[in-house]
Amino acid sequence: MPESQAPVRLLVVCLGNICRSPMAEGVLRARIAASTLAGRVIVDSVGTGDWQVGQPPDPRAISTAARHGVDISGLRARQISRDDFARHDWLLCADRSNLRDVRALGPMDAHSRCALLLEWAGVAAETEVPDPYHGGAAEFEAVWGLLDRAARGVLARLGHRIA
Repeated sequence: MPESQAPVRLLVVCLGNICRSPMAEGVLRARIAASTLAGRVIVDSVGTGDWQVGQPPDPRAISTAARHGVDISGLRARQISRDDFARHDWLLCADRSNLRDVRALGPMDAHSRCALLLEWAGVAAETEVPDPYHGGAAEFEAVWGLLDRAARGVLARLGHRIA
């Protein structure tokens, strides 16, 4: 990849930006930083809703990430904006509801850059990341496992494109 080429920008989207998408942002950043893609892929996260804006991730999400050596405590929830469609190459959604909401907000020419995270990462077609918010530590851990698999899939997908 030529040095002048812009990095690939990924935006992970969930409902409130306090559970799934900040955990995904954290694991993606950690995996990318430890790979040959360091500095070539930028990751951010947002929610479709506005009720959590400015808040840190859910304490259970912070704990789960910390158990895996990833610190997401400094992240703050924000709501997706129309500017995100211009700033990011891919908008990767946790579930179909998020995907539908993102596509409804964005311009038509951005629809092809909106996808389900797990499917885009090659983990599983048509599969959603379940929302662990109403669960406990086991649900957060299961979601972390899915997101870690997704992060590995993202590395494989992008490694072939921009290596």
